[in-house]
Amino acid sequence: MSAAVPTGLTTLPFLAHPLHTERLLLRPLTEADADDVFAYQSIPEVVRYLPWPLRDRDESREHTLKRAEFTRLEDDRDAMILAVELGNETGEPGRVIGDISVFLDSGANAQLEIGWVIHPDSQGRGYATEAARAVLDLVFGEIGAHRVMARLDPRNLASVALCRSLGMRQEAHFVECEIFKGEWSDLAVYAILKRDWESSPAPTRTATGTAPGAVSS
Repeated sequence: MSAAVPTGLTTLPFLAHPLHTERLLLRPLTEADADDVFAYQSIPEVVRYLPWPLRDRDESREHTLKRAEFTRLEDDRDAMILAVELGNETGEPGRVIGDISVFLDSGANAQLEIGWVIHPDSQGRGYATEAARAVLDLVFGEIGAHRVMARLDPRNLASVALCRSLGMRQEAHFVECEIFKGEWSDLAVYAILKRDWESSPAPTRTATGTAPGAVSS
C-alpha cells in the first residue's frame, strides 16, 4: 500500500467558535473583557516573557479591541485569539483569566503555532493545561494541522512545564538569538505532530492537568 500524499490545510478559512471544557469556556475576546484582560496585562511578571509592554487601562482596552478582531484563519500569520473564561453555576459570564493564541504559520505545510497567558491568581490549578488541550484537539481535529509548535523563552519554566505536559518535545534551543526587552535572550521551540497527539493516552489528553498556568509568547 502506498503512503498517503501529504497535503496542506484544506479547512481554510476557519472561523473561531466557543469551546467548552470541564471548567472553562474558550471563546473570542470581546470589548466586555477589557477590564479582566487589563488585570493580567498590567502585571510585570505576566508580561516578562511576552512581546508586550506593561499597559495602562486605556492602552490595554485598545489592545483587547484589536485582538478581539482575530477570529479567522485563512492566510499565513493570521491569528485566532480565544479568551479563557471561568465557568460558573449561574450560567452568567464568568471572569476571563487569560487567553490562548493560535497563529497560522503555514497553511501549505499544515503548521500552526500556539501561545498562552494566564493570570497568576489562577495559576497552579490546571487551567492552562485544560485550555491548551482543548485548543490542540481543535487544531488537530477540526483545522487539520500536521504540526503545532510553541516558541518561548526557556527561562519561562511554567511554559516549559506546560509544553511537556502536553506531550510537546523540545526541537531547538537557540542561544542569545535575539535582543528581547533590552537583553540577549534564548529561544526554545517545542512542537507536537498530529499522530503523536492522537496516539497519546486519552486521559493524558482530556483530564484536567496539574501543571501551573503559564505565559508564552
